[in-house]
Amino acid sequence: MLQVEEGVRRVTFPLPLGIDHVHCYLLPDSDGSWTAVDTGLGLPGAREQWAALLAELDGRVERIVITHFHPDHVGAAAELAELTGATVFQGAEDYGQCVRTWGEDGISERVPAYLSSHGVPDDEIATFRREAQTLRRMVRFAQDPQPIAAGDTVAGWEVLPVPGHADGHLALHRDGVLIAGDALLASITPNVGLYPDSRPDPLGDYLSSLELIERLAPRVAYGGHGVAIEDPAGRARELISHHHDRLDQASAALGGTPQTAYALSYALWPEALPTALRRFALAEARAHVEYLVQRDDAARSDRAGLVEYSAVS
Repeated sequence: MLQVEEGVRRVTFPLPLGIDHVHCYLLPDSDGSWTAVDTGLGLPGAREQWAALLAELDGRVERIVITHFHPDHVGAAAELAELTGATVFQGAEDYGQCVRTWGEDGISERVPAYLSSHGVPDDEIATFRREAQTLRRMVRFAQDPQPIAAGDTVAGWEVLPVPGHADGHLALHRDGVLIAGDALLASITPNVGLYPDSRPDPLGDYLSSLELIERLAPRVAYGGHGVAIEDPAGRARELISHHHDRLDQASAALGGTPQTAYALSYALWPEALPTALRRFALAEARAHVEYLVQRDDAARSDRAGLVEYSAVS
């Protein structure tokens, strides 16, 4: 646990995923209480780790804010809520995704058909099934959280809508400090993917979120991974430029012959990737090409359950 500024504390947990850590934040209130932002993954020992951290605080955690439903951010929410008795706050749209993804039906039942329809080979789908079952055991989200939305405040922090990396992603802002979740990261590009049940244009959403951050121009941003972002508006501009470059690459990769998003992902990320990262590449390729489709700059076809994309003639 590290104090980053003005009493704001950053808590870092290790992850057994493609990225090796996640940051959560503890925000002090004037009455001596605390707000926890995100909770880490629900790994064995998560409760004990949080209990040790809570013992170092000079007040109680009375509120827990979930920025978005991804497992490394919501996975230990139930554990932390049980430890503290705190009220959990989460966006209604995000909670809906949380239930659909980590609830009883879960991603292991819905995603294989989606992967198959976009050209993923059967052996990679089988790998996904195994990985999804393991991941679901690491997520204990809090049931029926208090809904929050854009424009609300939690302990004096304004709730901002920053969809794109996740449909219902929220951030907190106060006095030039942005607690950004994964909407803005210093050294890596947040994944922007199109998944089952997603909003239809996540890249369009994300570009709008980056434009919001650019206009807001906070003094500093603290993300879910990596170091603090000392120029959030400048970083937002960098990411906008990056995605427009990717759109140009996606457009150039489309030809007259229809191709799946899985095949297109190799044009955009030709390097060898583990199957989990290739799925991220597939979802991000879809987000970019669907952005083009939405603006009549590419075409989509669905033949016998196989979705393919091509250039507009």
